[in-house]
Amino acid sequence: MKLLISGGAGFIGSAVIRHIIQHTADEVVNVDKLTYAGNLESLAEIDQSKRYSFEQVDICDAKELQRVFNQHQPDAVMHLAAESHVDRSIDGPAAFIETNIVGTYTLLEAARSYWLSLADAKKEVFRFHHISTDEVYGDLEGPEDLFTEQTPYAPSSPYSASKASSDHLVRAWHRTYGLPVLVTNCSNNYGPYHFPEKLIPLMILNALEGKPLPVYGEGTQVRDWLYVEDHARALYRVVTEGKIGATYNIGGHNEKQNIEVVRTLCGLLEELAPQKPQGVARYEDLITYVEDRPGHDLRYAIDAGKIASELGWVPRETFESGIRKTVEWYLGNAGWCKRVQDGSYQRERLGTTS
Repeated sequence: MKLLISGGAGFIGSAVIRHIIQHTADEVVNVDKLTYAGNLESLAEIDQSKRYSFEQVDICDAKELQRVFNQHQPDAVMHLAAESHVDRSIDGPAAFIETNIVGTYTLLEAARSYWLSLADAKKEVFRFHHISTDEVYGDLEGPEDLFTEQTPYAPSSPYSASKASSDHLVRAWHRTYGLPVLVTNCSNNYGPYHFPEKLIPLMILNALEGKPLPVYGEGTQVRDWLYVEDHARALYRVVTEGKIGATYNIGGHNEKQNIEVVRTLCGLLEELAPQKPQGVARYEDLITYVEDRPGHDLRYAIDAGKIASELGWVPRETFESGIRKTVEWYLGNAGWCKRVQDGSYQRERLGTTS
């Protein structure tokens, strides 16, 4: 197969591309605008492969998308391009509306036009796989409740509302136009190459620098943590074997309070990076509780039974094994982290040094 992957320079997208190039015989076309969260260094392991190509294209640019489809002739689309940081969506929702809603619409139309032009045999195998989030479901009430594929949507933030909108668009294009779509909704991802504004990499890097570890409220928010390489395997399984029109929830079966996650990271750093910054006796001493953000959902948890029973996917990593691998990766890749933190990863691709 040849897969067109939008947002392939992002955290999850780059993991999907690395998985496909390293573990399958398929080809990949990476379509990415390269916003602040897009980092081609995350693809350095595979970017010399003859089965990989890159197109710096905004998914809101209909003319360029048409060119990409016509030139590369993909067999499937995996749509990961999205603005995805909740705090940023609260501060400035416009970019989330533009990319997540208008961008998804534009990509759907480009894919539909291309799909309609295909010969019957290629038309039959074409797929549009939309990758979304469990945040579209809102907040869980009871401690035993789980999100299923039938859970009603109740998004709380501009980010999750924009992703919910994109999910509805994809399903409408299937129902109205017959476009062969698949939708997946995943829990919180973590692992290598995660942009440092997110909870786990932020805590690791702040701790190593002796900076405060800011925890919202009392840190009692519960998330289901999914190792990104497990997610990449799941997404490939869905796009290759999933049922047209179906939705699959993907979770890690690892519910943890945010404060538990932070304390686990501190404990691992005590073991793996015992030489602390000056003035720090214990990494846990850096934990600082800050005012909770508006509309902060208390608990997310995924029932991933459908993808397990229908497609045979289950996560390989426990939280304990995955979080250790993650900390070890950040400790071993200080150069990547530094270039992201100081912005040089962006300046280098623009050909500037200041």
